[in-house]
Amino acid sequence: MGSTFSTSASEDDDGNYTTQVILNVYDLTPLNNYMYWFGVGIFHSGIEVHGLEYGFGAHDFPTSGLFEVEPKRCPGFIYRCSISLGTISVPPSDFRTFMENLAAEYHGDTYHLIGKNCNHFTDDVCFKLTGRRIPGWVNRLAGLGAVCSCLLPESLQLTAVKQMPEYHVCSEDGSECPSVTTPQRTESDDADHDKHLLSSPSSCGEVAFIKEVPR
Repeated sequence: MGSTFSTSASEDDDGNYTTQVILNVYDLTPLNNYMYWFGVGIFHSGIEVHGLEYGFGAHDFPTSGLFEVEPKRCPGFIYRCSISLGTISVPPSDFRTFMENLAAEYHGDTYHLIGKNCNHFTDDVCFKLTGRRIPGWVNRLAGLGAVCSCLLPESLQLTAVKQMPEYHVCSEDGSECPSVTTPQRTESDDADHDKHLLSSPSSCGEVAFIKEVPR
């Protein structure tokens, strides 16, 4: 099935690690309320596993663009629905290692709205974990945009975040929070701020980038 992890039950001294794999879908525009009925829309999606949601976003640097947030609360998007994609039996520590390794394939400066977006990421993760794909309607507009880029609003063509990503380093008790590191912003950056698809976190508990494993 192409799975990276076994979906059979696994157990240790702490018990069973079986957890659901959930796709959380968000609207990027209120127009989705009308476009959805035609089988298209402009959506963001994240994968929820072990109580955290993981997504892929853009920034200007050749480093990890993967981030984690509280499920169903990704900043800047309007939560629409959740879709169960199956279950896996993987300890949280092993899943974290999986995500850190995957981060090397999803640098922020490689984000592309049509060719490599957040929905491509969730589809890839879902297939690696369960052997299943996300529903086609979630990323259908990217396929249409590959044929005719004029279908995509101009404001969504700019995906770069003009801020240095910060990384979330987990302590053993989970209490450690990252500090924000941002370079000097220019007037041009401020003018484009409302066009960013993903902003760096302003406080602990919002968006925290996942640091990739050095290779």
